Amino acid sequence: MNVEIDRDGCIGCGVCADICPDVFHIADDGLSEVIAKPEGFEDAVKEAAGSCPVEVIHVD
Repeated sequence: MNVEIDRDGCIGCGVCADICPDVFHIADDGLSEVIAKPEGFEDAVKEAAGSCPVEVIHVD
């Protein structure tokens, strides 16, 4: 699984980091970033992507 965030569209709401803090983190600039490979957290990553209000988390 590959996960990417379109940081240009991120609003920094933090829902992804709340759902899956092992993979997502709110960086110092207030936007979400991927901090780890999603292995073992696939379901949580998919939930985070589906919960993103601006749909900037891309999973394939």
